[in-house]
Amino acid sequence: MRLSVWRIKYTQRSCSFLRSFHRSFAAAAAAGDDGKGCGPGVSLSDLRRAPACSGPLPALKPTDSHTVLIRTDLLRPGKAPEPHPSPDQLQDRWDDTHVKLPCSEHNLFPTDRTDAILKYNMGQAKGWNFTALDSYYKVFSCVCVDEEAVFMSLCVQPIPLLRTQRCRSITLSQEQVSCLLANAFFCTFPQRNSHQTEFSNYPDINFSRLFEGSSQTKQEKLKTLLCYFRRVTQQRPTGLITYTRQCLQRLPSWSSSEKQFGKLHISCEGSIEDQGYGMLQVDFANRFVGGGVTGSGLVQEEIRFLINPELIVARLFTEALNDNECLIVTGAEQFSRYSGYSDSFRWEGDHDDQTPRDEWQRRCTEIVAIDALHYSQFLEQFRPENMSRELNKAFCGFVRPGVQPENLSAVATGNWGCGAFGGDKRLKAVLQMMAAAEAERDLMYFTFGDADLVKDVLHIHKLISDTHATVGSVFRLLLQYYECVCKKTTRSRPQKTLYSFLSDLTFETTSSAQPQKQTGSVITSSRVPARCSLHAVFASFSSTISFKSIKLMVWI
Repeated sequence: MRLSVWRIKYTQRSCSFLRSFHRSFAAAAAAGDDGKGCGPGVSLSDLRRAPACSGPLPALKPTDSHTVLIRTDLLRPGKAPEPHPSPDQLQDRWDDTHVKLPCSEHNLFPTDRTDAILKYNMGQAKGWNFTALDSYYKVFSCVCVDEEAVFMSLCVQPIPLLRTQRCRSITLSQEQVSCLLANAFFCTFPQRNSHQTEFSNYPDINFSRLFEGSSQTKQEKLKTLLCYFRRVTQQRPTGLITYTRQCLQRLPSWSSSEKQFGKLHISCEGSIEDQGYGMLQVDFANRFVGGGVTGSGLVQEEIRFLINPELIVARLFTEALNDNECLIVTGAEQFSRYSGYSDSFRWEGDHDDQTPRDEWQRRCTEIVAIDALHYSQFLEQFRPENMSRELNKAFCGFVRPGVQPENLSAVATGNWGCGAFGGDKRLKAVLQMMAAAEAERDLMYFTFGDADLVKDVLHIHKLISDTHATVGSVFRLLLQYYECVCKKTTRSRPQKTLYSFLSDLTFETTSSAQPQKQTGSVITSSRVPARCSLHAVFASFSSTISFKSIKLMVWI
């Protein structure tokens, strides 16, 4: 074990810091034997929510990095937006930078079928005639002519792909989104049914896998989606939705960060989508956004995509997320209520979303998709490179470059990357607190029924806040935990937990074999027992705080 020496020079500020450190530990001890007898953190009313905290939005207009598919000059509250350009100016793109649409003249489906048949019957390439097959598709196409006409009247501008390592936004009307989702339901998007195509790094969009099998969970999924289609066909939606791929090229230096921790409210009751209204709501995402929503998956991300189906459209154009990227969706409406989780999920009926709209006519619901790493072994997540990766990913999701801190809502999150991904709840809570602090946002944390986690996270947050610890100092303690505990354990999980390590830091003085004398205002090692608790150290210092310097030997 390596020893380091910390020297604290005498200043009025350092003495005040030590006194506050002592008081915080004394208060924690007075709160109960376990130091956890405290409430849920700050009041909910102390956390910022949109639209109350939001600053004014710039005028909505297309730019090189923002594609807007509606006429902004005709945008009015309560009125369905008009597509841009007009339907008689249909723009068709069939390339590797745009969505390939089913109504494109380049979507030669019969030819694709012919080629597929001949691939397995190469000897008949010249002899077989496909006139009947072509005639069938011409007749079949007539059945869908009305639906195609609607599509072509709404989606008249090429939709760009949100490709990796590019910051880009797409703003669509809710009506355009419903049209795209209807085509996904009927599996009409070309070249999206195989992982061998150019879209192999994109999620599935056609719903074909959702129709396989007869499980109860898939029936509940279909109920939820059909509820959405019934609603948007009965009443024409009037809002907008923005899909943004955010990519950060410059990431924080975590070990040297001087940012202070923000406010925390934590609860074992409630949900991100309900109690977190007006906040930045975290989607515990797969790197292929939406995860198994069009298949058999049915956990946090898939449920959110089902009750807010407009999120599913992001799968059409969002390439798999890299470590420095996230997807932000602003304006998605909730259409359904639900109960249960995974196999117990049940559709419970309509939800009337009363979330107010911003100046762009988007619901003030901001959802960020951030994907955590998957760990097959518990200790892997404490490796420095993995903790840094998770911090960078969460920070990418939380930060909004150019937005003033007072205009940032709190982050509503929970046990991100835990469960099937193998993440440790207590580590993930600390990492998200650090990322939120670095992004200058407060945090609302849901433990989903885990009351012990509420107590533990509150305890650690209180110690960090009361001692004015920085993000950098906490990151260095996480590195210590890995070096001193995780690397030395021979078990699958260390005996000493992360939170007990953070709470029970021990200090030693630089005592030598010979007794030291007290000179002037310097505290000698005889005043502080070797290997004493942090609380005891500061208790010993409290009566003689007017020292000039203290040299402490710290185990790190």
